[in-house]
Amino acid sequence: MPLWLQGVLESAQVIVFSALLVLLPLGGVWWAGGFGDKSADALARLAGQIWLVVHAVPLNLSFNDGPSSASLQTGTLTLIPLGLTAIPLLLSWRAGRRLARASYTDQLWQAVLGALVIYGAAGLGTAFVCRTPEVAADLVPGTLIPLIPVGLGLIIGARREARAWGRLIGVDAADWIAATSQHSRWAGSYVWAALRAGFVALLGALVLSTVLLVVNIVWHWSDIVTVYEGLKPGVVGGSVLTILQLGFLPNLAVWALAWASGSGFAIGVGSSVSALGTAVAPVPAIPIFGALPTGQLSWGVVAMVLPVLAGALSGWWFLREGENHFDEWLSIKLKTRWFTATVSTLTLAAVIGIVAGILAGAAALLAHGSAGIGRLTDIGPGFLATAVAVAVEVAIGVVVGYAAGPWLEREPRLEREPRPERGPRPERELRLEREPGLERGPGPSADESVP
Repeated sequence: MPLWLQGVLESAQVIVFSALLVLLPLGGVWWAGGFGDKSADALARLAGQIWLVVHAVPLNLSFNDGPSSASLQTGTLTLIPLGLTAIPLLLSWRAGRRLARASYTDQLWQAVLGALVIYGAAGLGTAFVCRTPEVAADLVPGTLIPLIPVGLGLIIGARREARAWGRLIGVDAADWIAATSQHSRWAGSYVWAALRAGFVALLGALVLSTVLLVVNIVWHWSDIVTVYEGLKPGVVGGSVLTILQLGFLPNLAVWALAWASGSGFAIGVGSSVSALGTAVAPVPAIPIFGALPTGQLSWGVVAMVLPVLAGALSGWWFLREGENHFDEWLSIKLKTRWFTATVSTLTLAAVIGIVAGILAGAAALLAHGSAGIGRLTDIGPGFLATAVAVAVEVAIGVVVGYAAGPWLEREPRLEREPRPERGPRPERELRLEREPGLERGPGPSADESVP
């Protein structure tokens, strides 16, 4: 079939699967009588609104909790469940791989264009049909914002299948790099390795923070169960509530990273939760909030070592890559090794720290949002505070990891076996040294012709 049509069909599958993943849990709550409005239209509109939130589309909220218009409250829901947003991204990743297998070089754009057009149309239709006086999404964001995770998944999946950009867009990056000068290639290798080291630092910090989050949840498990028992949601309601909290698990991992870095995060305007202390007002009755640390924590400052450990890991990783061409260039220009080693290491730590800080700030920006109304308009970590804290701590760890790397890489020295003592040389070797002609075997001489 035409590539654009195959792109439409692949995108339609992503739309249907992601819609079913939203509709089925809501249908269970609706069937159990958990909604006041039991009409199918209300269920469909709510499912469409949640589908938009899963795709990071902000919803405009408007509620009147009093007898007059003066009590009207308005706000915007921007808190994204990153775990649920990963579902259409992964489905699009699969679709991108299938489209790459069906496309020739320089033709993938046709399939991707068809997939994005139909997905944008689905977002536009959902935003238009599912709006209510209380909850509504703007048409332009509803059309364009869902294309971000879907387009990202398509491109990553296609690149994963093709294994080279040249097979996708007809431009080979290796040939372009080969045409540059040697100094440009060295500089590019250094920057590219530093960027990857910054990503390694962020990934390590997130993994360590997630482990800390899991330990904290297990430690406060009784408090979480107490909130569940107080809500009495039933089997279906409890299952949906658990699924919703799992959807915010990546957000919580980023919150844990911000907490461990010392910058902290907020649950409501004016609140602060960090390793140095917690100061919050009463929070909503959500079970996972039962695991929040309270009061001044004498041991909380110990958690600030986690980003430093992640930075040490990235520094060691950069050493193993062997791409510190800036240090090599300094060593050629200046013969004072202690000075060049110090400057190159501090420069490397600054570069990797800045990269890790920017990535951590971007993650904090994605994990931050607003519940729309009331004091819960500020939920999550701040971009600037998280970026600065993570950058500084990772930079410190890079210095430690890069400096300790040679000792970590050093292999144990093998003891040399004693060489056997040689006896007197045989008479034949002595004769060959005195008469070189004797070493020739039988055969024609140099001036004889061989047929």
